[in-house]
Amino acid sequence: MSSAHTVAPAFGSATLANCEREQIHLAGSIQPYGALLVVAPADFAILQASANAPQFLGLEATPVGRKLRDLGGDLWRLVGSRLTPDPDAIPVAVHCRLGQAEEGFNALLHHAPSGEIVIELERAGAPFDHSADIESALQGVIGATGLQGVCDEGARIFKRVTGYDRAMVYRFDEAGHGEVFSETKRPDLEAFFGNRYPASDIPQIARRLYERNRVRLIADVGYVPVPIEPRVAAPGGRELDMSLCFLRSASPIHIQYLKNMGVGATLVVSLMVGGKLWGLVSCHHYAPRYLHFEMRAVCELLGEILGTRIAALESFQQGQGELSVRRLEQRMIEGISREGDWRGALFDGARSLLLPLNAGGAALLFEGQVQTIGDVPGTDAIRDVARWIAPKLSRGVFSTASLTLDDPAFAALVGVASGVAATRISGDGEEMLIWFRPERVRTVTWGGDPTKPPSAGDDPSELSPRRSFAQWHQVVEGTSDPWTPPDLAAARMIGASVTDVIVQFRAVRILMAKDQLETVRAQVRASDQQVVVADANGRIIEGNAAFNALIGAGAPPDLDGLARQFADPEMMRRRLRALLENRQPWRAEAKLARGGDGRPVLVRADPVMATPDRALGFVLLFTDLTDKNAAEAARRRFQDGLLQSHRKLSGRIDTESDLAVQRLMSGVVENAQLAAMEITDGADPAEMPAMLESVRNSVARTAEVLEQLMLDARDGSKA
Repeated sequence: MSSAHTVAPAFGSATLANCEREQIHLAGSIQPYGALLVVAPADFAILQASANAPQFLGLEATPVGRKLRDLGGDLWRLVGSRLTPDPDAIPVAVHCRLGQAEEGFNALLHHAPSGEIVIELERAGAPFDHSADIESALQGVIGATGLQGVCDEGARIFKRVTGYDRAMVYRFDEAGHGEVFSETKRPDLEAFFGNRYPASDIPQIARRLYERNRVRLIADVGYVPVPIEPRVAAPGGRELDMSLCFLRSASPIHIQYLKNMGVGATLVVSLMVGGKLWGLVSCHHYAPRYLHFEMRAVCELLGEILGTRIAALESFQQGQGELSVRRLEQRMIEGISREGDWRGALFDGARSLLLPLNAGGAALLFEGQVQTIGDVPGTDAIRDVARWIAPKLSRGVFSTASLTLDDPAFAALVGVASGVAATRISGDGEEMLIWFRPERVRTVTWGGDPTKPPSAGDDPSELSPRRSFAQWHQVVEGTSDPWTPPDLAAARMIGASVTDVIVQFRAVRILMAKDQLETVRAQVRASDQQVVVADANGRIIEGNAAFNALIGAGAPPDLDGLARQFADPEMMRRRLRALLENRQPWRAEAKLARGGDGRPVLVRADPVMATPDRALGFVLLFTDLTDKNAAEAARRRFQDGLLQSHRKLSGRIDTESDLAVQRLMSGVVENAQLAAMEITDGADPAEMPAMLESVRNSVARTAEVLEQLMLDARDGSKA
């Protein structure tokens, strides 16, 4: 491939063959409903300006080369007092006066990555009370049930608040393809609900900008771009990075895309879940439509509220799955005690094993045997599938919705095993749980034929992403329903539970089957679960490699030596002595000595009884609590962060209208606390800090926007 194909095309010069790499953040032009100035941070000298700045601001000539103070009004003073030095902060909004007539403007201020101050100006709109819209939306989102209900409510809210002809909640799947998940529209418009659009419709660079700039407005698809002059400013000689500019021109390819759909104006609001772009609220209008800063700020708040609620629901769904897995684990442990085996509990009904993954059948491959439930292939075919899966299980869980397409050798299994998901259950790569799904012949509705090659031309105005947006129906065969993230999370949890039960089961065997001691010892040693097995006198007869790695040394000779591995050896010695003497199981949290990095662990100690009054020995399992404790710390930081955001905003309350903002902030905090409860009940402890931090950041961002709205309202009332 020639080097020309690897160079990112400049803005406006891309074709459909390379639009994925178009440098859309270097647009060099703006939409004409505002004006843009770039000033030096040291002396506020104007380095660049949009070509429409003189007319827009009532100036006689370009302001480039002058000082911001020379333009009149109070903008120069507000830039110095309001703009923070943090380059990662969201743009700061101020209400100002500018020009000879000192006309009122809204200004958004931020630092470009190269250090210059970017000032975007739009004419101030009439003040309005936004609190009722936000409060009503907040209650509607909190009151909606289920993911579909929340997204449907979100679409209704955005259409009502913004007045656009159509509002859609657009959700991305694992491959990046989009689906219109919810829609509210003008009655005479064609429905897009359920339509899917290929991932290439939104290039990765555009997705990254959606993560940074949460609201994107194109007020008139037919606008003529206004250039920034000069395009490259000294002394840096770099084009202006416009990633955070709300006025930034859209790519000509995207504009043509919208024209092909008959759209006149758009509003796009990012939905962030867990720090990632989950989807978009996309609003279409079939004539030009402009929204002032205040309404765009309201839309950003609504997007944050909706994203927080989606995060809570997805975490709650995972939590419900985890509860089912915990019940299954308890039944398996009871099976070991009651029947000497755990597999009966795993297969005592389809609900426990199949329902969490919505599978049609499942198979357990354990110690050379195959045990099944539901609709599954024959035993030999299951073994063939397992051998095919084994090399792909390096990450613990594997799934495909197209087994028979991935490997035509399995074509005969299409009726029961078009989809498979699998998880390891031991250190033996051939021991696994496999779930099966049958083929589901279905019709996928795309917005335009995704297989049709795009037309291209040298002139961007001739580019046509897909001229026909009529629905295109694709019949999909040879695949099952796709495995969702909650499905795979359930598989991972079930696999982890079965792994733990197997370790305990095999540890018991050490004590019950002396003739198989070395074989079972090897199996325990290969386990990732930290385990110690002691005989009836407290002598340690097995401590596997995972346990040795945990404490940073080899297993001690007896339980008394084990006590010395902990930061409080006397406390642990008392507990272990009670285990030996009273034969009572116990659970306790403890901290390892420095050889084990001082990390916290959960110790689970169980006697293995031959008869009610005679013990064969003892099994001790250890679980690293580092992630759990980090999650607890995250909970505390989360609450402190909420309190800090609330106090900061409360400290600025001066007027009656400010009290309305305070009530809104209280509602936002209530929504965030509800989300946090559901996240902490459902999320994996290792993922919980990041999820809580995402919600905390959302609340902090919301507090910033509310504070800006409050200050802007004051500025407007003084104008």
